[in-house]
Order: sequence, then structure tokens, then C-alpha cells
Amino acid sequence: MRDAAVRVKGGMLGGAGIVALLWAAQVRPSARLDALFATAAHLSGLLAGYGVLVLLFLMARVPAVEHGVGADRLARWHALGGRHVLLLCFGHGLFALCGYAVHEGVDVLSAVRELLGYPAVAAAATGTVLLVAVGVTSARSVRRRVPHETWRGVHLLVYLAAALAFGHQLAGPDLGPVAWFWALAHAAVAVLLVWYRAVVPVRQALRHALRVAEVRFEGPGVVSVVVCGEHLAELNAEPGQFLRWRFLQRRLWHTALPFSLSAPVRGDTLRITVKALGGHSRRIRRLRPGTRVIATGPFGALTAARRTRPKVLLIAGGVGITPMRALFETLPGGPGDITLLYRAGAEEQLVLRSELEAIAAERRAALHYLLGPSGAAYDPLAPQALTALVPDLAEHDVYLCGPPGMADATRTALLRAGVPAGRVHSECFSF
Repeated sequence: MRDAAVRVKGGMLGGAGIVALLWAAQVRPSARLDALFATAAHLSGLLAGYGVLVLLFLMARVPAVEHGVGADRLARWHALGGRHVLLLCFGHGLFALCGYAVHEGVDVLSAVRELLGYPAVAAAATGTVLLVAVGVTSARSVRRRVPHETWRGVHLLVYLAAALAFGHQLAGPDLGPVAWFWALAHAAVAVLLVWYRAVVPVRQALRHALRVAEVRFEGPGVVSVVVCGEHLAELNAEPGQFLRWRFLQRRLWHTALPFSLSAPVRGDTLRITVKALGGHSRRIRRLRPGTRVIATGPFGALTAARRTRPKVLLIAGGVGITPMRALFETLPGGPGDITLLYRAGAEEQLVLRSELEAIAAERRAALHYLLGPSGAAYDPLAPQALTALVPDLAEHDVYLCGPPGMADATRTALLRAGVPAGRVHSECFSF
């Protein structure tokens, strides 16, 4: 996975380098103030346009990228890139405005009115406003208060923003000789988006004909949904991965929900296990057998392919037990090679307990429940506690999945306990 991440990041930086070279080939050195503003506006505008394409590419759900880099890392890159793109857009607008005002000898307000009189500039300004709206709703403090459907709807405005800015990019200064570059880049990203976010899901829905077979109560607020279908082996869904599920039932059909497989694919059935944390997951408890299902994926890189050592430690917290349970059953290993640590606030919060204990007994694997409220004086995931449970901890690969706070703290504890960063494999998803 590290190699894939390095290649993707290198490709993105290489593309930015090409954009900078295109700018350098066109720049005309001048000491005039308006020319300096125009040059800075040109470079920041080119990089902003390229940045928008990168953001769209990261979320295009290209399997090679998703499986190689990991969905959570792509999401983090997307969020960080979004901040940089907004800064570039603001810089481009400010430099262009100042350059125009100096060149025409007018005040800033007059320059704003005159620039917005150009259709391509007005369209790009509208696109920037849409990007700001996306950025505001994506801020952590705002996102927690915004319904998921609203957040997704606003996020779709990125496509419209990119389309509005496209005409402005082609109308940029001296851009004619390299217009083919922007047209090709936009066309390539558009094809990837349409194929993997529209065509592939429809094709999968027709091919696999998924339906809800059973809704099984696993504990307080927790249900497993068994989905049956056809040709499921063609999905190539591995333990540790997740799919985006759309249940065609009232009040659920319009939202695709990411849930990990809680068991390996068996014949013509898939299984997910869901905890009632929000409105949609609560409604899943009322799913009716026979409900049509559209599932896209699989996504994620928390799979056996990331393993580098004979011994593996699995650490799960909260709903993170679902991918860990599937890996606990399927990761190759002899007696004592596989260990699962399951963090929960209390015994009644343990999910799939009987299955975990049956797997541990059959495989002669170690299973430890780490119970107690978060924030207590004793932390069972502190470095000393981990090394006491797993004396040769530094010789393990560690798979980690849980709530963001728990996952971050545990990763830090693992590094302090001597586990190399390259052997800590985690994916964390939160809205």
C-alpha cells in the first residue's frame, strides 16, 4: 500500500510540476506592477484549476487507487487539498483584481464590477463561491451539525464549480497553445467519474440483483443484515473492505451508506453489522426481507494484502469490530499467530461475542476484551498495557479500526511501544 500511496502522491506532484512548466513557458518577465500581479494570478489560477481536478480524481472511486491507497487516506488528502485549492482560488482572484486595477488605473470596486462583466470571469467567480460553500460545510464543527444528505448535496456542487471554471481556464492569458492540456485533463477525470460513480454501480446492480435476505438482531441497537445475490464472487470483496450500500426502501434509498463486511463472502450472501448511531442506521433495523439493494465497491485497503509479518494483532473499538471480525476469521496463521483486542465500554456492548469466541477456539487464536469507560484512570490501550498483553508486540503487524479518537490514541501508543509505523494498518471513517 505504501508504494501505491507514494506513486499516487508522486503523480499528483508531477502533474503540478507540469502545470508550473506550462506557466513558465508562457510567462513574460516584466518589472511592471500590473504584470507582476498578472503573472502571479496566472500561476495561482493554473494550480487552482489543476487542484480541482485532483480533488475530483481522489473521489472518483478508481479501484486501483482505492485499494492501493485506502479510502480513509484518500479522504484526508481530499480534505487537505480542498483547503489548498480554496487558498489558490482566493489568491488568483486577489492577484487578478489588483493587476486589473493597476493596469486600468481604477479603484478596486470599479475593477470588480468591470471584471464580473466578462462571462467567463463571472462563471469562475460563481464556481469559487460554490467551492467556499463546500468548504464551509466540510469544516468539522459545521459538519457535525449538518444532516448527511445536506452535506452530500452541497458537496456535489464541486462538479458544477469545475464546469463553471473550465471556460475561464480556456480563456486565460496566452493559454491557447496549451488548451489541449486542460481539455484532455478535464475529459479524463470526467470519464473516470462517470464510469466509476455511475456506470459501474448500475452495472453491478443489474449483474448481482442484491436483496435483503434477513435482518438479525445482535444486541442492543445492533443488527446484522444478510444480503443475497448472484455472482457475488465477481465482486472480489475481501475481509476488511467495505461497500457503499443503498437500500431501496422508503427514507433510505437516496443515501449510500458505507458499511464493512462483518463476515467473509459465503456463496451467494454478504453480511454487514450495523450499530444504530444515526437516523439511517436506526432505519436499517426496520428493513424488510426482499428489499432491493444496490452495493458499490468494494473499497478500502485494510486487507490481508497489507500483512508483512507472520504474527498479527487486531485492535477493534466500537463498530470497528465488523471488519476485524472478518479478518479474525480469515487471516492465515497458525496457533498463537493471530490476536484480537476488543475495546468496549462495558460487557453488554460487545458485539458478535459468540462468533468471536468460536473463531478463537477453532483457530487457537488469542481474544482479549478490554472493558471500561473511555477516559478512565487505567487505559488498556496504553503502551505498557499493550506490551503486557502482547509481549512481542514490535514483531506484529497491527490492524486497527475504531472511532477516530480511539484510533489516533492507539496508533500513538503502538508507535511508543516500538511498532514501526509501516506495520500499523488502519482505516477510520466518520461523518
